Amino acid sequence: MKDLLKLKSSLSEDIQNILNAQVKVEAHSSALYLAISSWCGDQGLDNASTFFANQADEERAHMLKIFNYINNRGGRAVSPEITGIPQDFESFRSVFEQALEQEMFVTEQFNNIADKCMKAKDYVTFNFLQWFLEEQVEEEFVARRILELFDIIGEDGTGRWEIDKNIPKVSFSAE
Repeated sequence: MKDLLKLKSSLSEDIQNILNAQVKVEAHSSALYLAISSWCGDQGLDNASTFFANQADEERAHMLKIFNYINNRGGRAVSPEITGIPQDFESFRSVFEQALEQEMFVTEQFNNIADKCMKAKDYVTFNFLQWFLEEQVEEEFVARRILELFDIIGEDGTGRWEIDKNIPKVSFSAE
């Protein structure tokens, strides 16, 4: 019976473990962006609130894509426990700095997974990861472009609202 169970999964235990770790990273990103969305809404920054709510949905979709991949390959996906999500943030700019840092971290994690897949000769999973790696280019681009608005416009006076007004244009231009 044990040999039959080994045949059940096309994933090695190591690859399954790092994919489950990435499920947790994506769930954390989703929860973080949802908290930022709420904070932005409370600040009257409606476009930023919508932007981060959409980002939260997108990260959850990424989480489910990996979760389902693990199960579809005969592995066992683990539903992650997420704690320690901040609810208050230093400033409008800081939420986008935090978003860029998070996206750069996610990119690094996907690169590490891809490297481990290549070393393990798991080319199927390596191929699966290509979509995520391409997605990360867009995620980082948008966060960087929005941060540039802070440098160009500044937050003084009506600057915060001018930046907020331009967020949909930046996120739309990346598509």
